[in-house]
Amino acid sequence: MVYRVAINGFGRIGRQVFKAIHQGGFDDLYEVVAINDLMDTKSLAHLLRYDSTYGRFDGEVETRPRAIRVYGKEIRAVAEKNPERLPWDDLEVDIVIESSGHFTDAKQAEDHLSAGAEKVIITAPAKNEDITIVLGVNEAAYDPADHDIISNASCTTNCLAPVAKVLLDRFGIRKGLMTTVHSYTNDQVTLDGPHKDLRRARSAALNIIPTSTGAAKALALVIPELKGKFDGFSLRVPTPTVSLVDFVVETEQKVTVRAVNTALREAAESDALQGILGFTTEHLVSTDFRGDSRSAIVDGGSTMVIGDNLVKVVAWYDNEWGYSCRVAELTALVCEKGFPSLDDEDEEEEANERDEENEQGEETAAVTADEVGVGPDETGEQPAEGGRGQAG
Repeated sequence: MVYRVAINGFGRIGRQVFKAIHQGGFDDLYEVVAINDLMDTKSLAHLLRYDSTYGRFDGEVETRPRAIRVYGKEIRAVAEKNPERLPWDDLEVDIVIESSGHFTDAKQAEDHLSAGAEKVIITAPAKNEDITIVLGVNEAAYDPADHDIISNASCTTNCLAPVAKVLLDRFGIRKGLMTTVHSYTNDQVTLDGPHKDLRRARSAALNIIPTSTGAAKALALVIPELKGKFDGFSLRVPTPTVSLVDFVVETEQKVTVRAVNTALREAAESDALQGILGFTTEHLVSTDFRGDSRSAIVDGGSTMVIGDNLVKVVAWYDNEWGYSCRVAELTALVCEKGFPSLDDEDEEEEANERDEENEQGEETAAVTADEVGVGPDETGEQPAEGGRGQAG
């Protein structure tokens, strides 16, 4: 079965998720059938086709009335502000990728369920969600019977969590602090202008902007053992994508730079973190990681140890593309685990079909019995009034 997916919000993340889906080879598992965004179809197609950060999209993109056509396949374009009014039931949508940034509270995101979807994946830290998942860390906790509204956490948590999990499992962690040196996003302003965060009110293109991040605290949602042990903040910098986490922890065991790097390198080469965690000792800079699909790439040359248990680890991440690849993979995971409600419907439908077949079989048997003159001893039933017994 190929599941049907809709993307709600076709901004920076929505478009990169769409591309990641098409490049990820998920065609036999799910397909994008609809996009909801207030942009007109001409703008949807143009911004998908041309990207200032990543260059041109390699697929053929055309516009149609109320649709865009990609690789020859038509995708319904909707422009509806209220998720409850979206045509997910009519379009038989199974999963909504909620990437608008406006419905990060599950109490709002559940309107997609009311509109007919079975599952919602929020591409941001969420409130009241059923579960927050970081692939490579806690995906085994996902239960399709209990988790309908799922958060993919933030790009920074996706970078931080795999590294923290390796250090926790190998050396133990007492406490830690993190700083993300983060590219600017659409939440900032190009030139000075109004913003509820007065620092984010300053020009993103001209400043290093200290601001908050929930990534450190969100770490406990996917690694409960670290609850209350982490904090951190963000420095927004004038680059369009690729960010860096500077991660300092106090370990329970004594460590060395070599021991830390060996643990991280081995984890990056393991099957469990293949494609999620990377490790390099090359002397690279941020643009070298643009378009890198991994969640975190440890900069081994920057690892430091003071004393024998104060550790600094630095990890790069493409905060748009790497994160979008995880969203595409999380969507695949949800599809692979199945949908209990859809399975129940399928079982009910199969049961109804069997009942209909049995009824038809009984009717056929009764007609056959009438035609060949079978009496009550053979059929177990007396002929009805007006039947063969009355016809003479």
